[in-house]
Amino acid sequence: MESADQGSEHGYIHRKDDYLKRLRRIEGQSRGLQRMVEDEKYCIDILTQISAMTRALQSVALGLMDEHLSHCVVQAAQAGGQEADDKLREASEAISRLVRS
Repeated sequence: MESADQGSEHGYIHRKDDYLKRLRRIEGQSRGLQRMVEDEKYCIDILTQISAMTRALQSVALGLMDEHLSHCVVQAAQAGGQEADDKLREASEAISRLVRS
């Protein structure tokens, strides 16, 4: 899903490698969870790993949100007008989705 600011440099780009490394680690956790279920591991152990994976995803999401606010939203607010309104609404909706998840 691409946003309206295609072609512009995103705020997280300077930490792209860090985010990719973290997401690959989360992908590995997901495969590990699948193996745990396949191997019929103890429920609490599986739930513990799900909790760790959830925290890792939340950490990535919060980092990206911080980058978005400090880069995209700040730039739009400085420019003013409809773009600022759109970016603020978009950020508010994203925060709402994160809080509900």
